[in-house]
Amino acid sequence: MATTQKTTPRKSMAAKKAAAKKVTAKKVATKAPAKVPTKPAAKPAAPKPAPVEAKVKHKLVRDSFTIPKAEYIVLEGLKHRAAELKRPTKKSELIRAGIAALRKLGDTEFLAAVNGVPSLKTGRPKLAEEKK
Repeated sequence: MATTQKTTPRKSMAAKKAAAKKVTAKKVATKAPAKVPTKPAAKPAAPKPAPVEAKVKHKLVRDSFTIPKAEYIVLEGLKHRAAELKRPTKKSELIRAGIAALRKLGDTEFLAAVNGVPSLKTGRPKLAEEKK
């Protein structure tokens, strides 16, 4: 018995390759996309403020000085005034604010302010026992 073969025209090699590409392209297109694990939705981050000049650490100088009792009482009064205005303030902050205000004055106003303050003797006051 003889087997019969279908007679079909032979395809060229280029045509076979093109057909194979179409088949693989269809297979790739029909594949389900791989599932990518998703992260839970995070809260949006608050916008970062614009970079401000880096804070410069100023070197601090510790000093002591003597002032008359009446001026010390005024300094304490200014502290209480700042606290009533909802801005608690330290004595050093008040002194620095005074220095900043003096720096802004013109020469004549500055000299008037300095001349309005009496000079004091330098040094520490003597102890009560040494005064006798």
